[in-house]
Amino acid sequence: MNPFPLHGSLRVRLLAGTLFWIIVSIFAAGWGLGKLFHQHVEAQFTAELKNHLDQLTAQLVLNEQNQLQLRSALSDPRLNKPLSGVYWQIDQIAGSNNPAVKALLRSRSLWDETLSVPADSLADGEIHQHRIDGPKSLGAGLGADLSAGVILKVVERSVTIDAHPLRLMVAADESLMTEPVANFKGQLWLALGILGVGLTMAALMQVIIGLAPLRSMHAALGRVRNGDTQKMEGTFPSEIMPLVNEFNSVLAQNAEVVERARTQAGNLAHALKTPLSVLANAASSPQKKDDELARLVLAQVDAVRKQADYHLTRAQAAASVRLPGVRTPVKAVVQGLVRVMQRVYADRNLEFIVLPVGEALAFRGEEQDLQEMLGNLIDNAAKWATSRIEIQVEATADKFSVSINDDGSGIDEKERDHLVKRGVRADEKIPGTGLGLAIVEDLASMYGGELRLRESHLGGLKASLILPVA
Repeated sequence: MNPFPLHGSLRVRLLAGTLFWIIVSIFAAGWGLGKLFHQHVEAQFTAELKNHLDQLTAQLVLNEQNQLQLRSALSDPRLNKPLSGVYWQIDQIAGSNNPAVKALLRSRSLWDETLSVPADSLADGEIHQHRIDGPKSLGAGLGADLSAGVILKVVERSVTIDAHPLRLMVAADESLMTEPVANFKGQLWLALGILGVGLTMAALMQVIIGLAPLRSMHAALGRVRNGDTQKMEGTFPSEIMPLVNEFNSVLAQNAEVVERARTQAGNLAHALKTPLSVLANAASSPQKKDDELARLVLAQVDAVRKQADYHLTRAQAAASVRLPGVRTPVKAVVQGLVRVMQRVYADRNLEFIVLPVGEALAFRGEEQDLQEMLGNLIDNAAKWATSRIEIQVEATADKFSVSINDDGSGIDEKERDHLVKRGVRADEKIPGTGLGLAIVEDLASMYGGELRLRESHLGGLKASLILPVA
């Protein structure tokens, strides 16, 4: 099982991987350094005992009375201090002329105790090592528990002086070795713990600083999505710049595709208009005024024009919806359309009231699409209104709505859903193609919005257009 899956948070994956290896490295270093230090101290401890054994061997002589004695005291003062933890002892080994004598000579530090070392056969000058349980009273001078006793490490050698086979022993309390090792390991783990905390903080800062460019990319993408800019802008590390450049290249290609689609849609519109105009003119000539075929041609030409206009508009909108980074201020579009409608319907003296609109409010889409949708709705309201049209814009965190109220006769609730179908008109006497509301409905749905038809507080129809906020 992979402990670091490819999905999920990149920050968590980096921190988890780094912390894992920090912990492993800290424990490996602690165990390894502790082991090395213990081996070093043990080697020094043993070397010191062997040094004392060499001194003891060198100082041992027979006096004039043929008795063993030391020419001078050994150099370590602990050997003269009772129960100091460092001891020496000389045993006489049983021989042909000599009986076995335990503790023939011993250090003052042993006080009234003797060392009991397992019997073994040593060649003359050979050195052996032992670990033995020392007398319980040997721990008294060290502040140890008398019931526990002590563990002694013993280094011994066999020598013969004037036919006297002797066993020389030097011993020391192992706590003199283990306590410094334990103290060192405690300080070592404390130091490694502090180092681990420091490395963890360093890893955390490295992840935060290392991933900062990704946060900058996220912010740059947000600006593109909100329509503040047409491409990703900012200063990024050299490792990320190729990705930024590729993304900007994709945005540029999308914009080019959209522009090409618009151009082709416009060319198609012009290509259709000319033959349709020729057919319409031919069918509407005075000579064919009463011709049934002429009337059929005119009707079909009108139907083709309506469908061509509808589908061309829909195709252009579909292309622009997929273009990121598009932003259109709402207030300017609403005010511009109201000025146009006031001139178009100047002879009817209609009152257009625009309630306050926020300056920063923007539509996440193309300006001409917003003009197409609002223009159709305001134009429909002007056709049906008696004297007053009221436009209100309201916004939430991610949506905004433009409500167009008129004081006309209104539309029956059962017919409202029917009106947004292509070619359907509320009144054939009113000029129009019957495609306005259908186009608005299609455009709004492409942008993730919707068109709602309700009864207005002015008595007529309330058309609410809901669209995404940039």
